[in-house]
Amino acid sequence: MDLTTSDNSTLAAYVTKLVMDELAKYEQPSRKVKVGVSNRHIHLDRTAMDVLFGKDSELRPKKKLGQPGQFAAEETVTLRGSRGELKRVRVLGPLRAQTQVEICVTDGFAVGVKPPVRESGQLEGTPGIEVIGPKGSVVLEEGVIVALRHIHMHTDDAKRFGVKNGQIVKVKVGGDRGGVLDNVVIRVSPKYALEMHIDVDEANGLGIATGDYVEVLDSNCEA
Repeated sequence: MDLTTSDNSTLAAYVTKLVMDELAKYEQPSRKVKVGVSNRHIHLDRTAMDVLFGKDSELRPKKKLGQPGQFAAEETVTLRGSRGELKRVRVLGPLRAQTQVEICVTDGFAVGVKPPVRESGQLEGTPGIEVIGPKGSVVLEEGVIVALRHIHMHTDDAKRFGVKNGQIVKVKVGGDRGGVLDNVVIRVSPKYALEMHIDVDEANGLGIATGDYVEVLDSNCEA
């Protein structure tokens, strides 16, 4: 039986689709992650908020952040150390159970503080600093850290990447000043969105900015 030109075109399209569908089964899923560069900021607890901005004051959202429910507030504070001050340090919301200051190493030199590299919330044994707001000031006994670079992942993302909460991975950064970053911790939660957080020092050293993409290397992949 002869096929018309129309029949041939239909058959070709059908075969092409079958081939493409089969090839798709063998494609590796993307391991790209968008970067969010974290400038110096502070998370406040209720007690500090009352002292710095007034009793029962509330944070006023200024800009949504990459993680669901997180935002940069209109409120800012001044951080004062033994050598100097950092002014207009942004408060991030919502309020937390414990006040935490996140700065980069360069900021620490400027104010005379030597914060360790820590995961968020691991504040035991960290240095303190004075926090000054429009209504008062708080002297923290501890709570200043350089945040360990990390990747937020939804539980579905973690399954796709084949990683688990707390796992340490390597990340490849492209570009003229790119390289491979070790000691990147995975943080998994159904409340998270896929995003890597690094600080300003790291971003400047690698020549990357918020919105750029990096690649999470396979655990058995050599850099």
